[in-house]
Amino acid sequence: MFLAADGTRTFLGWVAFFIEKNGNQFLSGTITTLYISLTGTIVGFFIGLCVALVREAYIDEKTPVIKKFFIKLSQIIIKIYIAVFRGTPMIVQAMVIYYGLPVLLQRFDFNLDPIPAALFIVSINTGSYMAEIIRGGIDSVDKGQLEGAQAIGMSHFQTMKSIIFPQAIRNVLPSVGNEFIINIKDTSVLNVISVTELFFTSKSLAGTYTRYYEVFIITSAIYFFLTFTISLILRFVEKKIDGPKNFEIAETIEKEIDSNLLKER
Repeated sequence: MFLAADGTRTFLGWVAFFIEKNGNQFLSGTITTLYISLTGTIVGFFIGLCVALVREAYIDEKTPVIKKFFIKLSQIIIKIYIAVFRGTPMIVQAMVIYYGLPVLLQRFDFNLDPIPAALFIVSINTGSYMAEIIRGGIDSVDKGQLEGAQAIGMSHFQTMKSIIFPQAIRNVLPSVGNEFIINIKDTSVLNVISVTELFFTSKSLAGTYTRYYEVFIITSAIYFFLTFTISLILRFVEKKIDGPKNFEIAETIEKEIDSNLLKER
C-alpha cells in the first residue's frame, strides 16, 4: 500500500511519511494558526464593539459642543478606518504594517516580531468587519424597544447595555463565528511576514522534499477539520443560547395547578 512495485513510495506512503516524521511541525503550525486567529477574533470583536459604541453615540441639541465635536471627529476617523481595512487585502496590510512601520519609526529603533505583528494585523482587520457586523446587529433590534426604554426614563447607555446589546450580540453570533473561521483560513497570508503558521510550515516541508501534492493534501485536511469542528461547536453554542424550541413551562404550571385543585377537592 505504501510502496509501489519499483520500491518507491506511493501517495499514501508519502502522506504516512510526513505525518510520522513531521507531525510535530504540522501540530506546531496548527497551534500557531489557532492562536493567531482566535486571539485576533476576540480582540477584533472588542475593537468592533468599541467602534460600534462610538458610531451609535447619542447626540441631541443638549449635547455640549465640545463633546459633539469629538464624537463627530471620532466617527469620521472610524469610517476611514473601516473603509481602508475592509477595502484592502490582509496580505497587503501585513506587508505595509510589518515592513512599513519600522521604516516610519526608524528613529525610535522600532521593530516588529512576526507573531506580535500577526496578532496586530488580524485584530485590526477583524475589528473593521466586526464593527459592521455589530452595527447590523444593533439595527436588527426593534426600534420600539429603544423608544420604550426612553419612555420609562432609561438613559441611552442603560438602554444599550441592558436591552439593545444583549439582543444584538445574539443576532451577530453566527457572523462572529464565521469571522473566526475566515481568520483561520486567512492567517495563511501571514507567511509573507515569516509567521510559522500552518501554511508556512507546509510550504517549507513541501519545498524541502519537493512533494507539494501530498503535503498540501494533509494541510487541506487539517484546515477542513478545524473549520468543520468549530462550525459544529458554534452551532451547539447557538442552540444552547436559544434554549429548547418548545418551552414546557406553561404546561408544567398548568399540571401543578390541576394537581393542587384535585388535592383541595
